Amino acid sequence: MALDLPFIWAALIAFAVLAYVVLDGFDLGVGILFPFFKAKHDRDVMMNSVAPVWDGNETWLVLGGGGLLAVFPLAYATILPALYMPLTAMLLGLIFRGVAFEYRWRTKRGEFLWDIAFSGGSTVAAFSQGVALGALVQGIPVENRAYTGGWWDWLTPFSVATGVALLVGYALLGATWLVMKTTGDLAERARYYALRAGVGTLAAMGIFSLWTPFLKPLYLDRWFGWPTMIFSIVVPLLVLGCSYLLIQGLKTRHDTRPFLAALGLFVLGFIGIGISFYPYIVPTSVTIWEAAGPDESLGFLLVGAVVLVPIILAYTGYAYWVFRGKVDPGEGYH
Repeated sequence: MALDLPFIWAALIAFAVLAYVVLDGFDLGVGILFPFFKAKHDRDVMMNSVAPVWDGNETWLVLGGGGLLAVFPLAYATILPALYMPLTAMLLGLIFRGVAFEYRWRTKRGEFLWDIAFSGGSTVAAFSQGVALGALVQGIPVENRAYTGGWWDWLTPFSVATGVALLVGYALLGATWLVMKTTGDLAERARYYALRAGVGTLAAMGIFSLWTPFLKPLYLDRWFGWPTMIFSIVVPLLVLGCSYLLIQGLKTRHDTRPFLAALGLFVLGFIGIGISFYPYIVPTSVTIWEAAGPDESLGFLLVGAVVLVPIILAYTGYAYWVFRGKVDPGEGYH
């Protein structure tokens, strides 16, 4: 039986995007929360909590973006012109944040500038990702296999609201990460912000669950038609379960449960988006199979993915294992 290579690659790219969101999401969240922690000691510990893993987390962004170009060139050529502005802003934000990791520790007089670069870069990158997601969900006009919209079509109330929602969601991931990785007053304040960001994230999930189905007939049919409406019952129940674990974990001062519950919320949100999209890679315009390159190319690239993805997973798991536990305030970048 022949392999459905476009479907396999769509699943691989979806996995890479999800891995990026949940992994880089929490270190972007740490940057988003940076302005709320004024003490230099707190900021040092916050950066050191993500310093060993942040660059590895971005590997998944490269895999997702590179895979889209190599495997689904039509989707890449359609999505990029529609989202040039938010994606360019995202990359600039990631660059400033990455440079801040290195240069903040090399200066005292200009340290505040790199604090701004770290926080501002994280905030811009997160907001831009949310805007790009919102623009993709609301639909990209395509005719004759080409983008036919304007330069500012991505900028709508829905996409801006999605950008704000993702900022709040990443702040939740960042706060729960700090709860898990830090101690003392820093952890207590992180718990305070996690509870509020958690309420905001759940509110945003509720709002967009009601808003999104009415953007496209496909979404409405997918969520309220049979048999896919089963997911409309199962996913909200799982969200309620994660919400309970999040709030209960924060109130009982559990270290790891809030972070795992926050990750669960993001995974469920991602599954919801996937259910709405499938089988389209450019919603309601281009399917996975229409966008895919030749099977020969997909098969050749799949051989490399089968080798590299397990290596990346092993390296990522090993890095998190080595740097497990609480951050020692006396160690890190100096």
